[in-house]
Amino acid sequence: SAEPTMVLRLKFLNDTERLARVHPGDTVGALKRAYFPGQEQQVRLIYQGQLLRDDTQSLAALHLAHNSVLHCHISPHSSAPAPAGPRASADPAHAALDVGSLVLPLFVLMLAVLWYFQLQYRHVFTATATTFLAGLTLLFSFVAFTMYRR
Repeated sequence: SAEPTMVLRLKFLNDTERLARVHPGDTVGALKRAYFPGQEQQVRLIYQGQLLRDDTQSLAALHLAHNSVLHCHISPHSSAPAPAGPRASADPAHAALDVGSLVLPLFVLMLAVLWYFQLQYRHVFTATATTFLAGLTLLFSFVAFTMYRR
């Protein structure tokens, strides 16, 4: 006979939810592999305030009912030990040269310089260019505030 399926609600920190169809005999590890492939080491599942550490434990042993909520936290880095070798020694240098963190300040600087030139050399800027600059500034402000509001 086929094992009955049940639905679990996977709830993330940003309040989004994902439904997981599982069997009571499935293990915590199988759930992680099925719904977070490649991220199994980074996913933390929490049920009723308890961190589910044992990946070999079955869902039935946890007394999970249909529609139970599992809180999910995905850490940016694996908790597994870092691999030894040339890659491990290159990580600190890579972290120091994170160009992604420079994009926002460079864009702000670029907008500031463009506004300075617009105010100092008004005769060079057409009405279209000034409107575009204002629109770009508004768009960037909106995006920046929605990104950093979370």
